[in-house]
Amino acid sequence: MDYPGNLFVVAAPSGAGKSSLVKALLELDAHVQPSVSHTTRAPRGQEKHGREYFFVSDAEFDTMVKTDAFLEWASVHQHRYGTSKKAIEDRMAQGADVILEIDFQGALQVKKIFTNAVTIFILPPSWEELRARLERRGEDTSEVIELRLKNAALEVAQVHQFDFVIINELFDRALFDLKAIVHSQRLKFSAQRRARVETFKALHIP
Repeated sequence: MDYPGNLFVVAAPSGAGKSSLVKALLELDAHVQPSVSHTTRAPRGQEKHGREYFFVSDAEFDTMVKTDAFLEWASVHQHRYGTSKKAIEDRMAQGADVILEIDFQGALQVKKIFTNAVTIFILPPSWEELRARLERRGEDTSEVIELRLKNAALEVAQVHQFDFVIINELFDRALFDLKAIVHSQRLKFSAQRRARVETFKALHIP
């Protein structure tokens, strides 16, 4: 089904800067709204239920899977993450642009369901820099960092399946690239026709 709003799907290996870029975009563009995913992992730092994630138990997650409540869900780093399909559809139907931060598995699943979705992959400038960023975060043990790097190699190998690629070497440049993708998508014929139905009718454009 076509909705007036656009769907942007952003994936990246852990430590590439995906969350920071999306957060900065949301602060600059009020028309873009985040999608809040469900997860079975515990909150980190200042994270709050319903803001960064909906933190649920394994049993609650199982129920949502059985009732087909998720647009996509996947196991990542020994925890599960899922995106509510209804929440996405409701926002897009109201004309909002929705942005998803998910792993590459979820991104490819979303693209199969929402064929108009715009997929974006964030790459680090090098493996050395990715390791350094993970270490600077100070959130993970050395064993977890090695697991994240191992998973990152598998994730990066899927980059060719995405519509756009941003190399996050300089944050400001990467943010400019992300803004450019969002703005360009809004100006596409198909997106304008969905968002400005009355204008197209008035101009007798089929």
